[in-house]
Amino acid sequence: MTTTTAPAARFATARQVADAVLFEGYVLYPYRASAAKNRLRWQFGVLVPPAWGPAHHEHSLQQTELLMEPKGDAVLAVELRFLHARRRTVQQARGDGTFTDVAELHLADRVLVPWDEGAEERVELDVPVARLTGDGVTLPFRLPAGEETEPVLDGEGREVGRLLRRTEEAEGAVRLRATELGGAYRVFKLTAVVENTSPWTPADRDADRDAALPRSLVSAHLMLGLSAGTFLSVTDPPEWAKGAVADCVNLRTWPVLAGEGGRADVVLSSPIILEDHPAIAPESAGAMYDATEIDEILALRTSALTDQEKREARGTDARAAAVIDLADSMPPEVLERLHGAVRALREITGPDGPPEFREIPGTENLDELPDEEAVFRPDTPWWDPARDDTADPLRDRITIDGASVGVGSRVLLRPGLRRTDAQDLFLQGSTALVEAVLHDVDGGVHLAVTVEGDPGADIRREQGRFLYFQPDEVTPLEDA
Repeated sequence: MTTTTAPAARFATARQVADAVLFEGYVLYPYRASAAKNRLRWQFGVLVPPAWGPAHHEHSLQQTELLMEPKGDAVLAVELRFLHARRRTVQQARGDGTFTDVAELHLADRVLVPWDEGAEERVELDVPVARLTGDGVTLPFRLPAGEETEPVLDGEGREVGRLLRRTEEAEGAVRLRATELGGAYRVFKLTAVVENTSPWTPADRDADRDAALPRSLVSAHLMLGLSAGTFLSVTDPPEWAKGAVADCVNLRTWPVLAGEGGRADVVLSSPIILEDHPAIAPESAGAMYDATEIDEILALRTSALTDQEKREARGTDARAAAVIDLADSMPPEVLERLHGAVRALREITGPDGPPEFREIPGTENLDELPDEEAVFRPDTPWWDPARDDTADPLRDRITIDGASVGVGSRVLLRPGLRRTDAQDLFLQGSTALVEAVLHDVDGGVHLAVTVEGDPGADIRREQGRFLYFQPDEVTPLEDA
């Protein structure tokens, strides 16, 4: 295919986010293979062999569709990235030149265990947009099977074992097609399909996921770049293109504008939903592979692992070892940067507050914002020795507008603007059932409630997970 280096440089910024997508959930805290949550892996963008997928409700292809406005003889650069799982076996030297499989191999700084490693693979293609019309272009690719060994040496340089890595064959294809749309502008709908075409058929019809993963494309995603022209945002298209964008079909992936802010010549199509122009937090000191947590929390937890736990993590995977080393070597000033970062502040203008509040039905009369003194506090807090009883969330009652309110009371929700979570505003005017009357250490009182008609109320009640409002944010109704 045609070669061009123009979009490649633009991929550099997008690749930082693409790397995070590629290794999202690769190995989770506490970074040991023995941890339960590291036993079921590869959750995002997994394209399995077509003969195995349907019976197990997994898929062999993903499709990206979006609009682009190429200029002149524009060239489309395509980069498919994914992980190819390779199975690692640990073997111990027997002394006679032979090796035997073991569950663990203990070294001074690590404990080696069997593990599936992820090898990064790329399939690259540069093709003129003009060649994508009609039947389009198909690029097949094949990853051969293989086997390699790595000696394991002790502190004195003696070979005490080896790592045996086996890679299974995998095949796939990237299919590209562009269709010019009618209208006042020169606009094309680009369709990009990534498919696992591996002919492998399991010998056992009940073969589990572990058998399919080495032949799968894991964390598959695309980066697309135009040498001249722009892509249209799928999440925020111009008014004239909204209808055509709505007709685009994206299956198991989502395209967003990537690269530097203000540019629209690079797209990242990811199995994880992102916003346009995603970016890695500048405070982040390195990859943690566990984005369900905050870097600060992960760094603190990781540094608090025992020496034995760290040895197990280092022996699980080279990337896990890097996380351990990062947490152990992170200076205080770097850790401090992770705490309390504020991404965006905007001024609230006008007496009615920000526009999003004015657009929510039921908030028209919430112009008066209570100050901090409006927090309801009893004359004698629950922890004061002068009280003649102790706090009991299931028996306590408080008086609101002359009515006694406690467990079982029905109330009308009137969340205030200053203290409430933004999501609570959507409950304006809803009725709820009081589940508990709670006191905090500052002497404030809070009502734990479940919303009437919520199908998940029984589950919330069983788990003790409620919504919380202060007494001046509810109006008493008749008791149930």
